[in-house]
Amino acid sequence: MDALKTIACLLYPNVMSLDVTGPLQVFASANVERQRQGLPAFYRLVVLGQQAGAIATSAGFQLVAEQSWREIDAAQIDTLLIPGGPGEQAQCQNQALLTWLRGAEPQVRRLGSVCSGALILAAAGLLDGRRATTHWADAETLRQGHPEVEVLADCLHTYDPQDLHGNGHVFTSAGVTAGIDLALALVEADLGRSMALAVARRLVMFLRRPGGQAQFSTLLTPEPSRVPRLAALLEWIPAHLSDNLSLEVLADQAHMTPRTLSRVFVQELGMGPGRYVERIRLQAACNLLQDAQASISTVARLTGFVHPENLRRTFHKHLSVSPQEYAQRFA
Repeated sequence: MDALKTIACLLYPNVMSLDVTGPLQVFASANVERQRQGLPAFYRLVVLGQQAGAIATSAGFQLVAEQSWREIDAAQIDTLLIPGGPGEQAQCQNQALLTWLRGAEPQVRRLGSVCSGALILAAAGLLDGRRATTHWADAETLRQGHPEVEVLADCLHTYDPQDLHGNGHVFTSAGVTAGIDLALALVEADLGRSMALAVARRLVMFLRRPGGQAQFSTLLTPEPSRVPRLAALLEWIPAHLSDNLSLEVLADQAHMTPRTLSRVFVQELGMGPGRYVERIRLQAACNLLQDAQASISTVARLTGFVHPENLRRTFHKHLSVSPQEYAQRFA
């Protein structure tokens, strides 16, 4: 068979340890599954740092970089993964690393990121004109800091080996454990579905996880001090979710015309009143389902969706899962 495919993962101070070890374990498990079938290993795993040696992760313990990325021949790397973590911001300013990544990109077969590692790829200019995702908490940072990147905040990863726009060459994954989802997709592309499924079973996880990462996120509401013209109304809305919250009702409560209220919402929150109310109702429904204190019908009534079907449609629209599935995972 061909030589082992080298999977290289970057290591830097304050990296998220699971961003490194999670995906690498998937490739290592693929080697183990092949050996169980009497086949040779397929992957060679290597961890790269700015210098070889031990590097402290954000968890406090150390991982060891076997080699400096300065010294490795990028053409010998099959797949290069860039993890995220609190130390990512410093690496976005590491001009030597960014220059090396730009030089490595055309030489490696696949270049991907895990979690906030997408911000490092973006800082190197390697996501310009591409679709990308990252941890849900960093999606807005990626969107605002790199408007030339098409940010997909809810998908688990953007890898697509059949894509004609380059998503089989440069790709990203979402928050933390989505790096494992990405690694399984890479194994499936390399070794077939049956091998990827065997690895997923061995690791006791989905081959393809239902839904996107939005189901794990928090719908953030603004601080009243940041939206003074809407502060009183935004405090009033959560206490009246089961009421009629039409544009006219909201405008009357805010002592504005409907047209003015719509304009102020867009200016201060980036969305219209109807969309904002839907998001607050969805957050309230999630909270009730997590507490497991009410049926789906009761949750729909208390949060203003009225009917369970309306609640189900909203959950699928925003979270890509049903209320029942959400309750099963998070209650």
